[in-house]
Amino acid sequence: MRIENLTVRFDDFNALDNVTHFFEPGTSTAVMGVNGSGKTTMLESIAGLIQPTSGRIDGVPDRLAYVCQHPPATWMPLTSNEVLAMGRYRERGLVGLLRAADRAAMRAAAERLNINHLLNSSFSELSGGQQQRVRIAQVLASDPELLLLDEPITGLDIPSQERILALVEEYSRRGAIVILTTHHLDEARHCDRVILLANRLIGSGSPQEMLTEERLRQAFGERLLGDHRDHTHDHEMIVLDDHGHHGQHRHAHAEPGPAGGFGRTQREQH
Repeated sequence: MRIENLTVRFDDFNALDNVTHFFEPGTSTAVMGVNGSGKTTMLESIAGLIQPTSGRIDGVPDRLAYVCQHPPATWMPLTSNEVLAMGRYRERGLVGLLRAADRAAMRAAAERLNINHLLNSSFSELSGGQQQRVRIAQVLASDPELLLLDEPITGLDIPSQERILALVEEYSRRGAIVILTTHHLDEARHCDRVILLANRLIGSGSPQEMLTEERLRQAFGERLLGDHRDHTHDHEMIVLDDHGHHGQHRHAHAEPGPAGGFGRTQREQH
């Protein structure tokens, strides 16, 4: 799959400016940058939810799944199992009966995300982290060839984070293209490739090439605190960024600036 000269403009602001990149089957890619740098815009463009201003996207697989960070509120009284079953709608349609193969795919996805005990619960009454696990299980049940994940481990406990990162590695090994957005350096290190965005392409390459202080400072600016030396670690980098999508395209007429308050502090050893 290739994005070429991809530009997405909202009013007088370029959310993405002339970005080109090739995504190989069987690879995982972490997209990094501050809020408002175009990460979600890239995913939504690939998913067909946003029409690019210019440029092109070629080779998007038919079986595509997208897990957004802030889904619409669920107004229907659905159980988690019913939400999970939606992952099979592509195969069976909205009113088609689930077959043995569908139920097997649902069981496998539920076991991978450890949500069997949640299947009979009302989806709307689950915690945010539990809903995230159900939604990821839903897309896994569809057996996607392209998996788009917008900050998939945000707000999850450590075991859930590790489970999802293992799934990213598993799906890329099976030949899928996996693209995720993140602020977590450790999450990016689990991927094969890293893209750094600042509404334009700062760089792309292996985690070893991109997750250096010089490269990260180009993407995060003053939000990267680097070269911290003590008696415990030779070299640490701290990424500070506000949680959520306050700079996403719905408010993209203003350039992203320093955050008024940071919703999380991330310390990563380099």
